[in-house]
Amino acid sequence: MERRLTVQPATEDQLAELADVAARTFPLACPPSVSPDDVAAFIAENLTRERFADYLADPRRGVLVAVADGRIMGYAMTIDGVSDDPDVSSAVTVRPAVELSKLYVVPESHGAGVSSALMDAVVERARTGEAASVWLGVNQRNERAQRFYAKHGFAVAGTKTFRLGGHWEQDYVMVRPA
Repeated sequence: MERRLTVQPATEDQLAELADVAARTFPLACPPSVSPDDVAAFIAENLTRERFADYLADPRRGVLVAVADGRIMGYAMTIDGVSDDPDVSSAVTVRPAVELSKLYVVPESHGAGVSSALMDAVVERARTGEAASVWLGVNQRNERAQRFYAKHGFAVAGTKTFRLGGHWEQDYVMVRPA
């Protein structure tokens, strides 16, 4: 049986499930060098029900969910603008820009088109908001994600660092036209 997938803005009644999906999927993108304690601390600080409520209330953010069979299969978060990080500022030259802050899919839906549906919705949101580009940071060791982003028109434009727990991760800054 083929299930129908929809991508829509997240709602307050989805906060608990969204936080659960975020907590289950974030570790999948972490390099093996990241300790379980650092992953847990990041989740506790950034991916809770309360934090997602804050994200939904922030007019600069967009939180999209991919839903099939009444369940969240994945989510994406965008943030309008470019961060103050000088490495990001020099890499993202086409503006106005939107950051793709998060795009995660539950493992049982990998390869089912959920990520592509979320990406299409992110790009459409950026275009609707009159952004000229979409940018993201991706760990330099996450080759699978890099291939996915390249397939969707992103190219490496620079590098940046990302603090995760007690150490710094090296990210590529990737950019695509909106």
